[in-house]
Amino acid sequence: MVGVSFQDEIRSTSNAVRALAGSNVTLSCNYTGTAWSIQWYRQYPGSKPEVLVLVVRGQKRADNGRFTAQLYENNNLVHLELSSAEVSDSALYYCAL
Repeated sequence: MVGVSFQDEIRSTSNAVRALAGSNVTLSCNYTGTAWSIQWYRQYPGSKPEVLVLVVRGQKRADNGRFTAQLYENNNLVHLELSSAEVSDSALYYCAL
C-alpha cells in the first residue's frame, strides 16, 4: 500500500465504554506513523463490520449523521464522537489505518 508503513499501528485507548441513552459518547484511538486516512467501523454480533466514517489527512474532520470523526495529527489521536446515544448503538467499534 502506498503511504502506509508496516510499522504504523493504531490502538484503542479504552476497552469498553458505557453510556446512558441520549448522552454523547467519545471513543479514541492513538496511532503511530503517518495517518493518511483513518476509518471507523461498527460491528453488531453475528454481522460484518460496516464503515461509519472515513477521515483523511488534511480534512481532519468527517461527519456521518450522529457520528463525527476528528483527527488530531499533532497528538497522533483520532476521536469518534457519537451524539445522542441509543440502545441500538450497542456494538463493537473499530478504528483502522
